[in-house]
Amino acid sequence: MLQLRLASGLALASAMLWSGVSLANPRPLPFTYQHEQLGSGQTEIEQFVDFTPVRVLSESTGNPAWYGFTQFQTELEHGLTDRLELGLYLTYVPSLSTGFSVGPRGSEGTGVKQRLRWQLAPAQEWPIDVSLYGELVENDREVEVEAKVLLQRRFGPARLIANVSGEREFYFDGKHDIVLTPSAGVTVEATPMLQPGFEWWMRAEYPEENPPHLRPFALGPQQYLGPVLLLQLGSFWWSNGVYLRVSRMDHTLAPGEAFGLIWARTMIGIEL
Repeated sequence: MLQLRLASGLALASAMLWSGVSLANPRPLPFTYQHEQLGSGQTEIEQFVDFTPVRVLSESTGNPAWYGFTQFQTELEHGLTDRLELGLYLTYVPSLSTGFSVGPRGSEGTGVKQRLRWQLAPAQEWPIDVSLYGELVENDREVEVEAKVLLQRRFGPARLIANVSGEREFYFDGKHDIVLTPSAGVTVEATPMLQPGFEWWMRAEYPEENPPHLRPFALGPQQYLGPVLLLQLGSFWWSNGVYLRVSRMDHTLAPGEAFGLIWARTMIGIEL
């Protein structure tokens, strides 16, 4: 009788977990948006953390030193309709710790973002799923407009996902840049709870005023490639990616340069 009760309890817990998997809308690829989004009236909060080892200067010795550079983003997503989603972000880039100087300028600034994501058709109605994404950014160094085209194709449990994306940056010092930020990846639903994959992403910055004849390392293009893993437990999900910089791998990082040889991003999401 005890064994029967235990088996029944496990079956019930499994059924609850299995049914809960569909509640949230996880990001299987930390840098690449998928076609699926929240339904009308659904709300989710997400937390992003980026980490990359960089070089700074030690104020006590004046010598280069390794430093763990971080960026943080908090996003509130809400389904306005079944095919239109609103996202509101807070972004934060910590200042260098006491005792260090000549830190890098990250890909984000401290400020806010607002974006809309719109499905042109429901998932798998077209041969390739297509969504459009528009974002406005205001932070401590710039105002930025970003646009993306989100592409996705399912092959059974696998998804191929690509984002064609770019930004126009209006810096407060009067300069203007165009930044290309495409990304792509593949993810496989091994189980409803576990989705491994692989992802590539790039960042390349093109100044509009006095573009350099020889592009410095800081402007890129920087390209990263690495494994990703999504863990989903009902309305809670956790997505991780660890990437190797596959461009300019022989480059010796100098103090103030932002793109380390390794870049990691972890994300958690909870449906409210």
